[in-house]
Amino acid sequence: MRQEAFGSAQSAASEPARSAHDALREQRRTSILHVDMDAFFVSVELRSRPDLRGKPVIVGFPAERSVVLSASYEARATGVKSAMPMAIAMRMCPGAVIIHPRHKLYYEVSAQLMEIFASITELVEPLSVDEAFLDVGGAIRRLGSPLDIGHLIRRRVRSELGITASVGIAGTKFVAKIASTRCKPDGILQIDAKDTIPYLHSLPVSALWGVGGKTAEVLARLGIRTVADVAATPVASLKKVLGASGEHVHRLSMGIDPRPVTPTRLEKSIGAEETFATDSADDALLHRELLRLSHRTAARLRSSGMLARTVALKLRYADFSTVTRSRTVHTPVDSAQLIYQVAVQLLESLGPRSMSVRLVGVRAEQLEPAGQASMQLSLDRRDDNWRAAEQALDRVAERFGSKTLLPARLLDPRKTPDVE
Repeated sequence: MRQEAFGSAQSAASEPARSAHDALREQRRTSILHVDMDAFFVSVELRSRPDLRGKPVIVGFPAERSVVLSASYEARATGVKSAMPMAIAMRMCPGAVIIHPRHKLYYEVSAQLMEIFASITELVEPLSVDEAFLDVGGAIRRLGSPLDIGHLIRRRVRSELGITASVGIAGTKFVAKIASTRCKPDGILQIDAKDTIPYLHSLPVSALWGVGGKTAEVLARLGIRTVADVAATPVASLKKVLGASGEHVHRLSMGIDPRPVTPTRLEKSIGAEETFATDSADDALLHRELLRLSHRTAARLRSSGMLARTVALKLRYADFSTVTRSRTVHTPVDSAQLIYQVAVQLLESLGPRSMSVRLVGVRAEQLEPAGQASMQLSLDRRDDNWRAAEQALDRVAERFGSKTLLPARLLDPRKTPDVE
């Protein structure tokens, strides 16, 4: 009663405070952002190739078995898509400029991107190198509304990284992801809690997570073509045609997605793999590719400030069968030469091969921060010399580009076989 009386007596004076509180509470109901870079790999490349802006550009290796890693929106307009075979993409868009990927650079820019996100909120859930969910509810008092924060992120990404981002804002991860997709490229879209269901129900059924082409065809035969149609269909009927996922799809059609933004902890592994343009049984080629992959993996370890206690090898044969082997080392490593030595030992442990190899991969596992790892020195001084040499390579690459210096074995006078 005392509280009611206090509230009644103070109603006029507290009205502005209540309005501000209600506004803050409403903003926190719509505090999940999905931030997605626009044609990330292409955008990073165009920073040093501004002459290609507005032109069809494809990032990928022009080899038979390679796939499109990224395509500019001008190339996409011709039908080119990510993960499409490069051979098909080049036929669809013969005038496209093909740029070979620079993975180390993309990971460096990705790390800078994640630093921007982390300066906004601790609740960051990366989905890939170029997109993440953010829960900015705790940053509203400091930085403004979720819409203000979305604009801030886009400004910082543009000014600090020289690329563009699209931002979707909603009360759930699912709807925020839809919003970012719908405002691409270089846009921002906020869907308020009160508008969520009307907005969802205006979309085709394919907008729902878990509804691909085949599922959409099955639903279309039942007359279900929009999200509104899904919402109006009894759950039991959906489960008959979609199985256990029927209930999940129905919940999404009503905007129900209780999953929180879950910050991702340290990477569990770092690695690289390549698919040969032609299946190969050449040991020299396999060893050379293992060395190349070991350098790529080690460079990523060092740039991430990580060491690995386990090295793994992956082989995929011509019949698509795959084998993996791993070995734990005595002292954590971030040296390409040491990773390569273990990878070769693992390769030799497989014995004679009765089939040619389609894909080879190297992975560093059981990672730990370099500063946290025990500072044991190898008894073999050569190991420390290799590490010092590779750190010098890192410094040269940072200043002049990643292809300025390479190990002599990778500077093969013959043409290196194309890889994806």
